[in-house]
Amino acid sequence: MHPLLHTKDNTGCEQVMIALEECHARGFVWKAAGMCNDAKKQLVDCLRAERSKSQTENRNGVQDKQARIRQMWKEIDENS
Repeated sequence: MHPLLHTKDNTGCEQVMIALEECHARGFVWKAAGMCNDAKKQLVDCLRAERSKSQTENRNGVQDKQARIRQMWKEIDENS
């Protein structure tokens, strides 16, 4: 499994990652026959949802920070 998948940011997908690793551990023929495709799709969907959630949180944080900065500059301009 790719090392970046095992980070604190993806704890919501941990069970899906484990299921995919177990499927891959069954061997090459099992993977080549497409037996792990469902687990992989579930992992991709889960990671996409986690990334979307993280992006939303980051976007909201940036907007709050920008609003505070605008307020500070407004106060500076008023006091000048």
